[in-house]
Amino acid sequence: MKSGICFLIAGSALLALSLGAHAAISQADANRLGNDLTPLGAEKAGNADGSIPAWTGGITTPPAGYKPGMHHPDPFAGDQVAFTITGANAGQYAGKLSAGHLALLKAYPTYSMPVFPSHRSASSPQRIYDATKQHATTANLAEGGNGVTGSVVGTPFPIPKSGLEVIWNHLTRYRGVAAKRTISQAAPQRNGSYTLVDFDDEFLFNYTRDGIQEKDLDNVLIFFKQAVVAPARLAGSILVVHETMDQVKEPRRAWLYNVGQRRVRRAPNVAYDNPGTAADGMRTSDQFDMFNGAPDRYDWKLVGKKEMYVPYNSYKLHSDSVKNSDILTPLHINQGLTRYELHRVWVVDATLKSGTSHVYSRRTFYIDEDSWQILACDQYDGRGQLWRVSEAHCINYYDAQTFWSTLEVHTDLIAGRYLAIGLDNEKPMYDFSITRTPQDYTPATLRQEGVR
Repeated sequence: MKSGICFLIAGSALLALSLGAHAAISQADANRLGNDLTPLGAEKAGNADGSIPAWTGGITTPPAGYKPGMHHPDPFAGDQVAFTITGANAGQYAGKLSAGHLALLKAYPTYSMPVFPSHRSASSPQRIYDATKQHATTANLAEGGNGVTGSVVGTPFPIPKSGLEVIWNHLTRYRGVAAKRTISQAAPQRNGSYTLVDFDDEFLFNYTRDGIQEKDLDNVLIFFKQAVVAPARLAGSILVVHETMDQVKEPRRAWLYNVGQRRVRRAPNVAYDNPGTAADGMRTSDQFDMFNGAPDRYDWKLVGKKEMYVPYNSYKLHSDSVKNSDILTPLHINQGLTRYELHRVWVVDATLKSGTSHVYSRRTFYIDEDSWQILACDQYDGRGQLWRVSEAHCINYYDAQTFWSTLEVHTDLIAGRYLAIGLDNEKPMYDFSITRTPQDYTPATLRQEGVR
């Protein structure tokens, strides 16, 4: 494959792969990892004109002056805007923009995309790279594509052959081992007024725990706990989830502490297109983290890889020198605080299967080649009309060597509103140093925590 060439995979070979040929890659292909490909499977070389640089390892150490607990200083603060995409000049860049971004630029005269020099900052610890190479020749999709077998810790499909493999790379990607965060969520009205909903979130990423074996997973990818802190009318409820890998075989296990009843109950099926927590109907459950949960309601097509302008290295949007009120402006977030760069992304198109149901009839995902993080997604309604546009504004949390979102934004083109999830500018920073075990996420533990 020549570096720097945007390409689309097409034809009968792709169709066959999309419909079920999910064999592990050869040893010869696995040997490319760390050579012409990065350890996670991206093209190591830059593109032909140098607008996308070569990957040289990403950010592996914090910049000078960084101390644990700080909001992460911007390592690229000296960069200047190269150009700005607006509704007036969008046609000039249309070949490198998603349908969603083109729609936002058309719908909102105040919406713009400041484009900066590209930096391939994504990195992971060496053990993630080692596990990726070790399991590259054994990883397979489970029956129906509803899980992964033969892989643990690393990226299961560094050289993907199908859309489902790319999505599983996103679902299993490295985000640290355990993490705690305090964030806010807001769904502003068209006039800009909003109420903040505050969450305390905790994650134990079971799949990437150091030394874990596949047999020890117990079909659980992630242990998750979320407490609603504010406003007062919602505060006190706590949700615990065991995010199962094969959710068709076994739906995610979830329990809810109800503060009014002071009891722990099994939570309803927090999945698919059920409404997101306190999101004012602005997102579905499976939009959290851009996409989560079972993939069984869609047919997944690997369209190919493409150079696109995507949110990346969004340290300004992450800064503690910025207030929530600076970000949350009418109709869309303050685009002057955003940063877009040219990167290669995998394009995956999901169409609703016949006989199944979901509010989104089609979803197109744009996934970063360096980190397997979904950076953007276009969602269509039952009439095939573009409905919602989602973005993940990401940074390298270099204290943990993980590339992850600092703010997710889901914009509803029909309602003329948006939802912002992950506001941490006025909150303590993510803590990746916590130590947790699966026993910290049991109904009994939830009951004890709820009554304290």
